[in-house]
Amino acid sequence: MDSSRRTFIKTSALAIAGGVLLKDTLFAAAKGKELVGLQLYSVRTAMKADPAGTLKLLADGGYKYIEHAGYADGKFYGYTPAEFKKLMTGLGLQMPSGHSRMALSDWDNTKNDFTDVWKKTIADSAEVGQHFVLNPWLDENLRNDTEGLKRLMQQFNKCGELCKTYGMKFGYHNHNFEFITPMGDGNLYDFILKNTDPALVAQQMDFGNMVGAGAKPVDYLKKYTGRFELLHVKDEIKSDGKGDLGDGYDSCILGEGTMPMTEILSLARKIGGTNYFMIEQESYQGKDPVDCVKKDLQIMKKWGYV
Repeated sequence: MDSSRRTFIKTSALAIAGGVLLKDTLFAAAKGKELVGLQLYSVRTAMKADPAGTLKLLADGGYKYIEHAGYADGKFYGYTPAEFKKLMTGLGLQMPSGHSRMALSDWDNTKNDFTDVWKKTIADSAEVGQHFVLNPWLDENLRNDTEGLKRLMQQFNKCGELCKTYGMKFGYHNHNFEFITPMGDGNLYDFILKNTDPALVAQQMDFGNMVGAGAKPVDYLKKYTGRFELLHVKDEIKSDGKGDLGDGYDSCILGEGTMPMTEILSLARKIGGTNYFMIEQESYQGKDPVDCVKKDLQIMKKWGYV
């Protein structure tokens, strides 16, 4: 057995043990009180330039939880899982969720199993302290391919089973295309919700991404009660350009846009099954991104979610 394979097995074993402890601690943290954090894509430029310094600014601003969008080549923002966890721990931060793209190619049909690269992604996610591994994308060539989507949904459920062995849960995060892509008697988002097992696949509703597609978050919270364990909390204004997703809307500081924020958050709390509220702001209207997200957190506190 080569050294890299031994390292992978050792890391996986440690991650499983850590995952069991993580599950207990994170559920305890969330029980009876919402866990509010930040999707680090909100401060993507700062994280690219100075991850450690940016995380310190966020911690100093009151954040305790973060969600990554920066895993690549076995590292989080250039740090190994152990290094990144140590960095977070020193700042009083935890990372219960993160975004890692999964495609059909992450399943090896010859072995009838996930690829070693994807298995390492899951193991690394557990080692760094995640509870949710969230897929934030669907390849464009799949979006109108019903048979391909069926295979991918089966893969989602299988990944849920894989994540379960680490004390984690797999999940999906929407953009806007899901709501404008017809599929059967509904749209692509309906297809995803109907073809994934809620016990294995969580949903992270990004309700800010829905507005440009004409979808109403309240309708989905009522239609699929208990399905949205995580939210991306995002307010939106009409853009003077194409917008964040090319749909004419930009995100903004919470409470300064047109979204019915308190209605959505209250309904998510009551019937959505939501305990994880992750703030995301992608546009800043000329303001400093770090200052924006600090203000976002204070607004969530004002609304009673911290």
